[in-house]
Amino acid sequence: MPTLLIADDHPLFREALRGAVARVLPEAQLREAQNVEALYTLVESEPDADLLLLDLNMPGAHGFSALVHLRALHPQLPIVVVSAREEPAVMRRALDHGAIGFIPKSADAKTLGEAISAVLEGDRWAPASALAAPATGPDEYDAAQRLRDLTPQQFRVLQMLGSGLLNKQIGFELGVSEATIKAHVTAILRKLGAGNRTQAVLIAARLALDPGAIVPPPEEAD
Repeated sequence: MPTLLIADDHPLFREALRGAVARVLPEAQLREAQNVEALYTLVESEPDADLLLLDLNMPGAHGFSALVHLRALHPQLPIVVVSAREEPAVMRRALDHGAIGFIPKSADAKTLGEAISAVLEGDRWAPASALAAPATGPDEYDAAQRLRDLTPQQFRVLQMLGSGLLNKQIGFELGVSEATIKAHVTAILRKLGAGNRTQAVLIAARLALDPGAIVPPPEEAD
């Protein structure tokens, strides 16, 4: 009995995906998450899941960083991006960062079913325009390689830095001391090859859908 994971913050679209999966695989077990934190917990609890249908714009996600992070932690889990961002370049970037497929949210129920069937059989599925788009640039690919070395907690801290939070605020959100956050930041800078928080956030911003929306964090003394 296959297990499929659905990660999307819109209840109506999760319902649409459930319907598409039910038509193709009526016996499938479905598990859902509506934000990135819940998604990480879900993936950990379902190590043998057969497929993840992942929205790029969930709360807590910054472009392709969640996709890259999940591919590093769970290389056995096939991931299909399902998104309203249907520009060929965005679709190609998702594929280059490890997605086995890309399904536009504008796809009808028949196309959704065909795409899900194809990837469950081991095939890659994406619109032809995605495959014809230019490959991801070397700077973005390099940033993805560096992010793969972060632990889950370091990745969370980096995401919060990208939201402009201070060490004390991040510690409060994660329920740990400010000193622990400082240690995480030091490790993040080392792994990313960054000299300060701003450089680290700008490296991660290479994976953003819209890099201009990333807020450089205030600098703090370590």
